[in-house]
Amino acid sequence: MERRRQQATARDGRTLAFAEWGDPEGFPVFSLHGTPTSRLWRHPDEGRYADAGVRVITYDRPGYGGSDRHRGRRVVDCAADVEAIADHLGLDRFAVTGRSGGGPHSLAVAARLPERVVRAESVVGIAPFDAAGLDWFEGMDANNVRETSWALAGEEVAARELEREAAELLARIEAEASAVLGDDWELAPVDRAALARPELAGVIREAFGEAFRNGAWGWVDDDLAFVSGWGFDVAEIRVPTRIVYGAEDALVPAGHGEWLARHVPGAELVVERELGHFADPAAVVEQFRRLAQPA
Repeated sequence: MERRRQQATARDGRTLAFAEWGDPEGFPVFSLHGTPTSRLWRHPDEGRYADAGVRVITYDRPGYGGSDRHRGRRVVDCAADVEAIADHLGLDRFAVTGRSGGGPHSLAVAARLPERVVRAESVVGIAPFDAAGLDWFEGMDANNVRETSWALAGEEVAARELEREAAELLARIEAEASAVLGDDWELAPVDRAALARPELAGVIREAFGEAFRNGAWGWVDDDLAFVSGWGFDVAEIRVPTRIVYGAEDALVPAGHGEWLARHVPGAELVVERELGHFADPAAVVEQFRRLAQPA
């Protein structure tokens, strides 16, 4: 249990809550959670990480779970927090991946810690809100468009609406874990099937319950950061980077992945033709196995 409830201190004195999964002697991979969830989001069978020889490190972004809020944070600020955790653990080199809302943060770490990051991934991650030549909302589910409008309206509106959304989400998953997203979301059938996997129910309840134990501020600050300047340019990235998106994804449309692949220098683009936003657990294990290959 203690590996799931660890703490490090950020440069400015904030508490950062983090967890470790898999092989303690394995190659370290930081896995940056989506929006919203917490450090407790992971593969339902931790042993699969160990079998792959991976030491997975997850952490609560500021405002989620056990991490202190960092009001006004930008996406780029994630790099300093990851560095603080790596220093706390004595890690010189590591890989980093981020899914969905974790994608931009993974790219920030790759951009700002090139001497420590051996490889990076953004999986179904969004592009910058001000991305030139991208219609940011094209193909996006109306609920995600609405959520973005709250962030554009400012902190007061976003906080009010997302506190309500968080309460409704927790009530839904208490009744049925797969109901993270309500029936009004236009998810691909493959995504509904992924969320309905029985082995995922406990992870869903635990990870989201932890995410909101101190309110919805992590979610609020993620969304505000996404529609503001990220604080870095993806063109800065010089480490090997994969951009992965699902062709059936209605939450983060394919255009975001295509834009990132064009603008991250040397990026490898992977298009999952039959996948949406949520991953097949078996594919996740192979993803981490690949990330864990030493430089």
